[in-house]
Amino acid sequence: MKKRITLLSVAALVVAASVLAASADAQTRHKQLPPRLTVFAAASLTNVFPRIDKRGRYYFAGSNALAAQIEQGLPADVFASANTTIPETLYEQGYVTKPVDFTANRLVIVVARGNPLGIKGPGSLERKGIKTVMAAAGVPVGDYTRTVLARMGLSNLVNRAVSQETDVREVLSKVALGEADAGFVYATDAKTVAGQVTVVRIPPGAQPRVIYAAAAVKSSPYLKAAKAWVKRLTGAVAQKKLRAAGFLPLPPATTG
Repeated sequence: MKKRITLLSVAALVVAASVLAASADAQTRHKQLPPRLTVFAAASLTNVFPRIDKRGRYYFAGSNALAAQIEQGLPADVFASANTTIPETLYEQGYVTKPVDFTANRLVIVVARGNPLGIKGPGSLERKGIKTVMAAAGVPVGDYTRTVLARMGLSNLVNRAVSQETDVREVLSKVALGEADAGFVYATDAKTVAGQVTVVRIPPGAQPRVIYAAAAVKSSPYLKAAKAWVKRLTGAVAQKKLRAAGFLPLPPATTG
């Protein structure tokens, strides 16, 4: 009887040791996992960033609105903007590390599927009855839109817009839902609803330089990891996923 009790005790100790070892191993693996970072990113990155890092905690909106939240002290680890001006300003103010350019895009006009109104370019938007939507000034896509219109002598279209939206996805939604006839968005956003809209190209001479930049937020408790996350955007894996989503390589003048 004593022998049986001893054997049971030994077995129990073995099981307990195995459980403790498994628990310790799990804890070790958990400690080795990188922190789950909070990423404030331009709305146009909504579909691609989760493909680059599934563990990220993302907040997508207009780059200008996200920058304002960082200035107000909302917790974030990484900031990714659809332009270089906003992150550079935050850098100069001491909120973020030196911005890193990581991809490019181009502006297009989206219209109803099949282009029933026969819109051929920005000039067509001057026609009576055409309802155009664009992003507000200060939002990167809104500023790019104004650049295009200014280069084509069509700045009068700004005041004729049926609405001025807070980010590119709101512009896209207005056209996809038939609430507007045409809208200025990024090519990558148009790609996400390819079956619902038709893309009209903007003349090359009017096309703005659409460059994206990212930076680590200096107040982040995971600053080292945030810097590594930003650097990761320029790596081969992330760049491949950006290309698959329709983003463009950086122009030669912005590389290096």
